[in-house]
Amino acid sequence: MKFAQALSILSKSSPYAVSTEREHYQDHLVGFKRYIYITTDIEADFKKALLSAKSNQVIFLCGSSGDGKSEILTQYSQKHKVTHDFHLDATHSFNPSQTAIQALDQRFTQFKQSHKPLVVGINVGMLGNYAEEGSNEHSDIKKVLRDFLSRKRSAIPKQYVFLDFEDYPKFTFNAEGCASDFAEKFLKRLTAQTLENPFYALYDKELKSLGHTRLTANYALLSRPSVQESLIGLLLKARLIKDQFLTARALLDFIFQLLAADGYLFDNLFAGSDNELLSRIQGFDPSNLHTRTVDEFVLQHELGIEDERFNAFRSKINELGFYEVTKATSFLRLFYLLRGDKELSNEFVTPIQNEFTNNLVETYASVWMRHRDFDGSGKMRKLLGSFYKETLIAALHRYCNRHAPTLDKDEYLVSELNGYKTAVSLEVKADFSAIQNSTLEKIGTFNVYLKVDEQSLKPMPISVKLLELLVKIGQGYRPNKHDKNAVLLLDEALEQMLTVAKQKETFFILKGDKRYKIVKEESDYFEVSGMH
Repeated sequence: MKFAQALSILSKSSPYAVSTEREHYQDHLVGFKRYIYITTDIEADFKKALLSAKSNQVIFLCGSSGDGKSEILTQYSQKHKVTHDFHLDATHSFNPSQTAIQALDQRFTQFKQSHKPLVVGINVGMLGNYAEEGSNEHSDIKKVLRDFLSRKRSAIPKQYVFLDFEDYPKFTFNAEGCASDFAEKFLKRLTAQTLENPFYALYDKELKSLGHTRLTANYALLSRPSVQESLIGLLLKARLIKDQFLTARALLDFIFQLLAADGYLFDNLFAGSDNELLSRIQGFDPSNLHTRTVDEFVLQHELGIEDERFNAFRSKINELGFYEVTKATSFLRLFYLLRGDKELSNEFVTPIQNEFTNNLVETYASVWMRHRDFDGSGKMRKLLGSFYKETLIAALHRYCNRHAPTLDKDEYLVSELNGYKTAVSLEVKADFSAIQNSTLEKIGTFNVYLKVDEQSLKPMPISVKLLELLVKIGQGYRPNKHDKNAVLLLDEALEQMLTVAKQKETFFILKGDKRYKIVKEESDYFEVSGMH
């Protein structure tokens, strides 16, 4: 069998992309599929729930399309169909005249008459549809689904078990940066340099008989830990900046496209395709970066100016099978992937690689972790306090006072009429007790907690995009219509701050270079003092 044929099982168009009960297990490609199968935490919890299920229990395995429900369900339905009932795909019906909702009605009716636990594989969207449109005969189940969807988990009877892929995030933040247990395990398994790995055995055989081809060169590059780390970093950026979720099927197809598409891996990575991950990652192409160091390299390369250190790098990648790299853009992409690769990078490549550090994602990850790990200690208050003071509160102050830039740092513009501006003095600071009492699970956002004159504001969700806007506002940027979603959140926070401001008994009126202080005394008496 050819190496390319074995890799084709990773493609989303492969018959192996979705498991069904009709798979021919004597098929020679099934061994390859079994080899790359990775047991996840959700599968371990599912197995536990399945083996301990009582006869009146329903287990819902739910998530989105392509996240691996059918892989788990197919495997366990084969082994446990005598003791459990399975409804593998809630989007299917039992016959052409029946809808998927009616099929679920039928399944729940059968379950209520049987003495076996029921296992249902279902998309979250379908849960919502059934909660609305299912038969009233099953109003008990519909209520449970509604409680699950509205996050009222404590209201759900123990008879119903929900295992939701969303509760098992594909990315985590740790002291070393970001991690994706699933993607890391998969890439290591696929590229393990041992003959027990059937993919590596075919690669090795082809390499020895044919020398390097584009496919084997791509596989050799993918095997490098630095490249795997760079790919996971890009997938994290797609998750945080483009809101792109990572499913098992999309990841496998992503790796297939990188290896088997027409170009070298580093060009395939940024060429875009109908793979949802590649189409998002295209926007992070390092060859679009323009800094002095990057532009100097492009210019030298296009003018054919030779550099011994660059030639040394080229001869190293020739040994890996990359003979036809000619464009500066291709080299920049390769440099990007090889960040941290001490064997291949040299003193020519490293300064260019240093231009590719993404401080935004790193800053976001560190602030996210400081919120998660906040214990109220002086050290943690100091670390987190600097973000609140220098980034968040500074940006809110600057945004609020964009029409009155001369106001002092604790003063906020409240209103403007006929050239007169009203402002108040507010004490805005981090609400450390609220931070300590909050919990953080999902990496897409974290909540910030502020106090204005000792009054707590509602939590404000911060995403990477909003963090980027806060940093830019601090540097003098004025938001425009392209920032409207993020600006809505800023306006909401300011609205709460100004509600506190309106209760103040002292305020300032400004007109040109004149400034008046107004103090509300008892019995609605106002004292005005003019300051120039």
